[in-house]
Amino acid sequence: MDRIDRLAEQLEQICPRVELLRDEPLSRHTTFRIGGPARLMAVPPAAGQLQKVLVLCRRWEITPIVLGNGSNVLAPDEGVNGLVIQLSGLNGLARMGDTTLLCDSGVPLARLALFAQQNGLTGLEFAHGIPGTLGGGVFMNAGAYGGELKDVVTESRCLTMDGEEQSLRGTEQQFSYRHSAYSSGGKIVIFAQLELKKGDPEEIRAKMAELAARRREKQPLEYPSAGSTFKRPEGHFAAALIEQSGLKGYTIGGAQVSEKHAGFLVNRGGATCSDVLRLVEHVRETVRQRTGVELELEVRVLKDTESK
Repeated sequence: MDRIDRLAEQLEQICPRVELLRDEPLSRHTTFRIGGPARLMAVPPAAGQLQKVLVLCRRWEITPIVLGNGSNVLAPDEGVNGLVIQLSGLNGLARMGDTTLLCDSGVPLARLALFAQQNGLTGLEFAHGIPGTLGGGVFMNAGAYGGELKDVVTESRCLTMDGEEQSLRGTEQQFSYRHSAYSSGGKIVIFAQLELKKGDPEEIRAKMAELAARRREKQPLEYPSAGSTFKRPEGHFAAALIEQSGLKGYTIGGAQVSEKHAGFLVNRGGATCSDVLRLVEHVRETVRQRTGVELELEVRVLKDTESK
């Protein structure tokens, strides 16, 4: 019996409310629909239960991989031999006062934006079509169509890998383009407070519908992907550079540079992590040679924290 088995045994005894899944395919938990099995997956129903999981991980010197909706990640074909913590159980959402929302990290951004609209609050229309969760969004300061979470998140709370709770407010969160104080790792976002503005529910709904139509028109939503694959280079647009380099539609295995939007690498069917990574390197090298611009990956590549 190794550390993972012992961890699972203790989790069953100490944290009976935490759902445990063994050999769970990561392809079921990533929007790319790619990834082999996680030897052990834990789904805590609340932050307190997550805290207990982290304390036990510390005891057994196990570093977990943390997933929200898996919308900005690429999981390895061989899976992971350690623990994956899936945060969908942290799903509390409430309004406080006139314009403040309190939200757990596992709440999908689409649900959060819809809740705001139903309460006549504007400022989250941009988030309705982002497939991630609030926690993942805060982690990378997710944004679209001119809006970013930094514009509305006033406070966030996290757990360190030791299970210690911390709060960050305002500029302490260090929001910038696709970055936050959490981006370097070591902390798990569990909650955020958002400050919005009053608006007309029908006008907000119309704006969300307009943005949804723009997404359907321009983005390859018909195929699994991790969204925009590369960060926006300063002074450029990644999709334009990729298209100018003649790579639209370029395919390796089941992975393809989208024919609809060159900023997306998509799974055309049966794509592996290896296919995607080889395509990423081909795109980066070609763009570098033809334009002199270095593309930086926006998608997070998961790495096994336990040796085989």
